Amino acid sequence: MDFGLVLQTDPPASTVVGLMRRAERNGFRYGWTFDSAVLWQEPFVIYSRILEHTRQMHVGPMVTNPGTRTWEVTASTFATLNDMYGNRTVCGIGRGDSAMRVAGRKPNTLARLGEAIGVIRDLAEGREAEVDGQRLKLPWVRDGKLPVWMAAYGPKALALAGQKADGFILQLADPFLTEWMVKAVRKAAVEAGRDPASVTICVAAPAYVGDDLGHAREQCRWFGGMVGNHVADLVARYGEHSGLIPDALTDYIKARQGYDYSHHGRTDNPDTAFVPDEIVDRFCLLGPVEAHIEKLKALRDLGVDQFAVYAMHDAREEVIDAYGERVIPALS
Repeated sequence: MDFGLVLQTDPPASTVVGLMRRAERNGFRYGWTFDSAVLWQEPFVIYSRILEHTRQMHVGPMVTNPGTRTWEVTASTFATLNDMYGNRTVCGIGRGDSAMRVAGRKPNTLARLGEAIGVIRDLAEGREAEVDGQRLKLPWVRDGKLPVWMAAYGPKALALAGQKADGFILQLADPFLTEWMVKAVRKAAVEAGRDPASVTICVAAPAYVGDDLGHAREQCRWFGGMVGNHVADLVARYGEHSGLIPDALTDYIKARQGYDYSHHGRTDNPDTAFVPDEIVDRFCLLGPVEAHIEKLKALRDLGVDQFAVYAMHDAREEVIDAYGERVIPALS
């Protein structure tokens, strides 16, 4: 199992770079960041510094979207980083939550997302693709490689990930839901004539190491609120108890009353009081090292290839070091 670190690009950028360097020293192979240009600093600028100051780490957004940048710009940015640092980027992409909504736009449609996945990959790898009716090619790309991993929860999005993406990003670590969603992605891959094993499975969630479970829950409760934004969209689209989405994913948002993106992904988020302890425990990895190892082994048995640690809490360095010293060796 591979491991990644997920950070927000809060200033100063030097702190983000330093934490990624620390993560690589501890055995993390991937460095991810949020991508929301209004809420945080521009990640692609910071990726250049991370790549310069690491040796093997792969970097990318968790996640970008097809709406905030034109597709040829996104592809060219990835291709430039790869040309400079040797194919060490990965494009995590989704419909767009905070990046779109904070700017007053709606998330992209799945049709637009599916088209963007192919176009961005083709352009970044040196092939011709069509953008807005115009055939384009980046003539300077040589031996480019850009895996595109798609974030998804709902049945149509899971199917799209299986049909078109190189990887699937699931932003929660509940084994029951992981099994359900991985099966959906792999089924779609088979139906599309693809090898289901070729789709990399990445689970991303907060991890907090320590014996004070109450404190750990409060540091990670924000995550249930963030996931709740996507779940609310699913309920609006498919309805409650539709059979198309597990009730284990949707039931907890009944008391949700709105969301202020100025607190997005932060421990002081006042809009996450509706998230019960049970959801925090299910969606995150909390407790002593042994509990993390046990849950990660269960996820690995379900086909998870990478666990990406969201480190938006008061113990970032401690969790990076604890994973490097004990968790990553146990899952190698």
